[in-house]
Amino acid sequence: MIAPEPARSIRAVTPLRQSDTDACPGALRLHAAADGLLARVRLPGGSLTGAQLRSLSALAAEFGDGRLELTSRANLQIRGLQQDHAETVAVHLRAAGLLPSTTHDSVRNIAAPPLADIGTRHLVTALDAALLAEPALVALPGKFLFAIGHVPLAADVAAVPDGPGFAIRFAGHDTGLRVAAGRVVATLIAAAHAFLAERAAQRDDRAAGAAWRLRELADGPARVSARVTAATGVTAVDVPAATPVETVEPSSLVGVVTGSGQSAAGALVPLGRLENVQAKVLSDAERLVVTPWRGVLVPDLTEAAAAAWTDRMAATGLVVTATSRWTGVSACAGRPGCAKSLADVRADAGNATRFVAGLPAHWVGCARACGSPAGRHVRVEATDSGYAVSRRDDPDTATRTFPATSDAALGETVAGARRA
Repeated sequence: MIAPEPARSIRAVTPLRQSDTDACPGALRLHAAADGLLARVRLPGGSLTGAQLRSLSALAAEFGDGRLELTSRANLQIRGLQQDHAETVAVHLRAAGLLPSTTHDSVRNIAAPPLADIGTRHLVTALDAALLAEPALVALPGKFLFAIGHVPLAADVAAVPDGPGFAIRFAGHDTGLRVAAGRVVATLIAAAHAFLAERAAQRDDRAAGAAWRLRELADGPARVSARVTAATGVTAVDVPAATPVETVEPSSLVGVVTGSGQSAAGALVPLGRLENVQAKVLSDAERLVVTPWRGVLVPDLTEAAAAAWTDRMAATGLVVTATSRWTGVSACAGRPGCAKSLADVRADAGNATRFVAGLPAHWVGCARACGSPAGRHVRVEATDSGYAVSRRDDPDTATRTFPATSDAALGETVAGARRA
């Protein structure tokens, strides 16, 4: 049982109502799901301490459904909360260092490579602090995503290593802006301001709803880039106008993994649901990194220590081998947690999934396809008449459909789509 704390000044915690500026839940503005309220805890760069995970797990056990959910942006969620407990949860999150701002909570969306080097980690920390220090940036939509380094996500603005410095990308497009490491944070903050300014200008022109993502703006990459150039004085190098950049291919990061001069122990969390016993083991780590593939890393280890950690992870049911049937498989909440879902997609995925060396597969309960990967994948979508299985070259376009004629055929249909 979590001991009660004295009352503290926390802004009102309310169920989320969709607006122009924030369509995503946070730690304070909660989403009303079919199984209760949902709180999303943002982890810049996916990083948290073992002690913080222990606090989250205790909150989920005391006030939620007992599990933690991993999201496709490397954040954590608590489901099944009741309104009477929402403010208490917020107080504990603040005490754990997971709610540093009551105004900017939902805009702290910063992605980084799971095995980021120390320089990248410092940039993530500095960007988070700079974001919190800018009052105007509270207006950023909850979907707006920053990235530092190569990540498998569709970032709105990103700083990617390029020679001795960084290339600044806008909605995945390279417009030629290059900056030194010391100017990365200021440039990304300028890009966020530029997005808000361009969004306001286009809304005035079109009398339309506000854009939530940079890619939704007309000629967004070029126009926002031009505003950043004017604001910062950075001169673009010659590249074809708004050159699109390929999406990073996904990786499972399981077992003993190495990168950036370090070893780490990696595991996938089946369907992104971290059980209490698994969290208890992981909370012994000094530092953890949640990955966009709904996995977790224990970084900064020797190779021998990483091997020992993988054994501990495997003993709790976490996936530490790349040939597991859960490799590359993810799902939305589905029934009973989501009222819009047409099926219990997690149970159906559990019944149908087998190991396939191919594209990732994402199971969804309706056409909204929440949590879909940014890159090429197979979508398994529940419909009124069964599951529609399709390959996706991007999150919005189906290139081929594989009709499943019966439950018995569904597993092979999905496997065939992933291999094709």
